[in-house]
Amino acid sequence: MASPAELRSRLNGLYVSVPTFYRDEPGLPVNHDAIRRHVDFLSAGGCTEGRAIFLAAGAAGEFSALTFDERVAVARTVVDQVAGRAPVVMGGQTTSTYELERLARAARDVGAEFLQISPPYYFAHTEGDFYEYVLAAAEAAPEVGIIVYNTYWTSYGVSSDMVKRLADIPSVVSLKWATPDNGWMEFEQMVSEHSARFAIIDNQLRIPSSHVLGARAFESFVANYWPQWAVSVWEMVEAGRYADAQRELVRVAMPLQQLWADMESYTAGGGYPVKLCLDVMGRDSSRDRPPTRDVRQKYREQARQMLLKCGVPGVRD
Repeated sequence: MASPAELRSRLNGLYVSVPTFYRDEPGLPVNHDAIRRHVDFLSAGGCTEGRAIFLAAGAAGEFSALTFDERVAVARTVVDQVAGRAPVVMGGQTTSTYELERLARAARDVGAEFLQISPPYYFAHTEGDFYEYVLAAAEAAPEVGIIVYNTYWTSYGVSSDMVKRLADIPSVVSLKWATPDNGWMEFEQMVSEHSARFAIIDNQLRIPSSHVLGARAFESFVANYWPQWAVSVWEMVEAGRYADAQRELVRVAMPLQQLWADMESYTAGGGYPVKLCLDVMGRDSSRDRPPTRDVRQKYREQARQMLLKCGVPGVRD
């Protein structure tokens, strides 16, 4: 069994949320063959150990639209297809501690090294509730590394004091972090204060500054359709070329964020911005499951123009 230090050391590079694809059939059943091909596409593009981490059935993988068994099956597919080429995380968001314990054991059983956990949503739980929630997952599968994801927009925001308490649980090895931008440098404070104990995953696109302060990975949605570009940004920050990395983020990542913000006036969900880009490129894709509406016709041309302007290779006419 890997030690907490060994688990932390494996969380480096791009944090790639693998989309869940569906077959164009009634009920939109999961298309595992498409997921396998996509994993190979990412791996061939440089998303390998030391430069990338794969998240299966996370938010962009539409965990909320999947049954428990589907979530486990998607994670198993990703683990099997990655085949040791990179670490794999299984999404563990849920409103039930008992289901979280099942998810932790399932992550262990399918071979995922990590489980991503957020505070339970819908009800405004307390920090004491959340501590016992995380502890239950750690006790259910102590060999699985826990990544605590601060989803402050769906539930309460995890505080620095809570993080200090979580440090007492050995298998809590990482923080996937974003904070409200109130102008008081809360994000920088958290990264600088806790990067020695936890592998910090930047979920706020502050990649150059967070890397300087000790973050070891960053969320990259662009990696799903242009992995070579995302790997190059990781290599820039690793080499200390922070100005170059920031320019690339403005050139390529910011247009995707702007398109995503525009689409949020039409629908909401998980993987649809990335899957739209993949669809425009003629790669494996699908719509999201309802209630997320299909964006492919309404936003296809806007996405195509965005990809062309950014210089993404393989965009279809």
